[in-house]
Amino acid sequence: MNLTAELILAEGELNPVLPHTSEIILGIVAFLLLLFVISKFVAPRFEKLYAERTEKIEGGIKKAEQAQADAEAALQQYQAQLAEARAESARIRDDARAEAEQIKEELRAQAQEEAARIVAQGEARLAAQRAQIVAELRADLGRQAVALAGRIVGESLEDEARRRGTVDRFLSELDSVSAPANK
Repeated sequence: MNLTAELILAEGELNPVLPHTSEIILGIVAFLLLLFVISKFVAPRFEKLYAERTEKIEGGIKKAEQAQADAEAALQQYQAQLAEARAESARIRDDARAEAEQIKEELRAQAQEEAARIVAQGEARLAAQRAQIVAELRADLGRQAVALAGRIVGESLEDEARRRGTVDRFLSELDSVSAPANK
């Protein structure tokens, strides 16, 4: 049999591989209907969600870049403030050192002035004590010299004017004798 005859015979019989024509038409209509519903309702929603998600991601990236730029600016500002604070602390430290040196010099000058004043007072006291001791020694030496001279001379030297003149003369002779020896 030839091929055409077989097809004709096959038309009358049900072929399990080939569907019926009505099923093919119904499948095509259902496919087109499904394609219309997907293209009209589902695809726009997916596109809208895709666009929103893309905007969120791009917005998040922009926000992250902006936050990173803000963080960089804050870091630069912090570093500038830190450098300024370090410079300020160095200046304050230098000022404090200079002020300490000035105070130390003032205290040294005050101490030297106080020491000079104390030395001057000591010298004045020593001079006063020396003058007092010399006066006491002269008076004592004069009394003893008058008593000794009175014994030697045999006359009384009780007269104050005489005694004073004799003592002064005796002391001046002693000073003139001891002065060349000291030189």
